[in-house]
This record gives sequence, structure tokens and C-alpha cells, in this order.
Amino acid sequence: MKSVTKNVILDLLPLYLAGDVSDDTRALVQDYLSRNPELERAARAAEAFGEAGAVPPPERKEAAMKAFTEAKHRLWMRALTLAIVITSLFAVALFGALYLFLK
Repeated sequence: MKSVTKNVILDLLPLYLAGDVSDDTRALVQDYLSRNPELERAARAAEAFGEAGAVPPPERKEAAMKAFTEAKHRLWMRALTLAIVITSLFAVALFGALYLFLK
């Protein structure tokens, strides 16, 4: 059987602190916390303040890269849209001025 990693416990910790886990999961988390004093202190502090979200979730490179790519795409689309709007307004102003000049 594979051992439980810190990332698994960090995934379960908000549910554990909220009391939304089974007895088996509660025992698993408590056993891990008893062997990791640093994480146990963080969990107890979060529990004391009633903030299950105070325990940091594990960082996933794939999620960060996906968010970066989406943000980059949105910025590119915003810049392209702005360029089209500015070019269109310039064209309308130019043709309006030509129309008035040639009239």
C-alpha cells in the first residue's frame, strides 16, 4: 500500500476541519498530523480561527500554467479588440473629414 503524502492531507484538511469527513478519513488525517508537528500547528491555528481555507493547498504546476495561458490569451484578445475599435474610429473620422472636404 502506498503511503499518504502531504499533498493528500492538504487536500483533505479543509474537509477535515469542517467536520465533513468519514471516521476513517478523520483517523487518517489525525494520524498524519500526529507525525507532522508543523502541519498540525497550522491545522490547529486554522481550526481555532474557524478558517479551513487558511491551510495552503498544494501548488500544481499544470493549474498555474493553464491560468497563465488563459490570462495571456485574454490579454491578446483585449489588445486585438482595442486595435480594431481604434482603427475603425480612425477610418470613420477620416472618411467623414474627406466627405466634408469634398462636399
